[in-house]
Amino acid sequence: MNLDGNIRRQAITEYLVNRSTPVSGSELAKHFGVSRQIIVQDIALLRAENRNILSTNKGYVLFHPQEKRNGCTAVLRVKHTAEQTIEEMRSIVDYGGSMLDVFVDHDLYGQIRVDLVINDMEDARDFCLKMENSRSRPLKVLTDDWHYHTITAPSEKALELIRQELSEKGFLDVR
Repeated sequence: MNLDGNIRRQAITEYLVNRSTPVSGSELAKHFGVSRQIIVQDIALLRAENRNILSTNKGYVLFHPQEKRNGCTAVLRVKHTAEQTIEEMRSIVDYGGSMLDVFVDHDLYGQIRVDLVINDMEDARDFCLKMENSRSRPLKVLTDDWHYHTITAPSEKALELIRQELSEKGFLDVR
């Protein structure tokens, strides 16, 4: 399926709309009969057009903020070891929350943000396994382990329970 760039980008958007799980660049490349690099460029162009495409460790996903419109969102500053990452994630998803991203405020580069989209323990375990097997280090090592997450939860009560549990575990910055 060799399509004109504009038509292919529209088709990529439609493909992502119809998927509830992330799609790898390789899968998109195979589906559309182009190289993975072309897909990366297409995604960059779509993002420049304000398409809400997230790049997660599992692939691309179209983020639908309206799905969380009845929920609550907060940005939390946390600190923990790499080994405690799974417990941090469990503290969020066990209350129906999602961890949308991770970001740090770097003295030299400013804010550095990466989409995560951790919705359940399967996502959390997959991420932690990938982190263990990677030669790369987590973003938080740039800032003495302090980092931020944008968290969504189904209610203010759930968000408060998440904050409470993260605080009890010593992860949450309570200043």
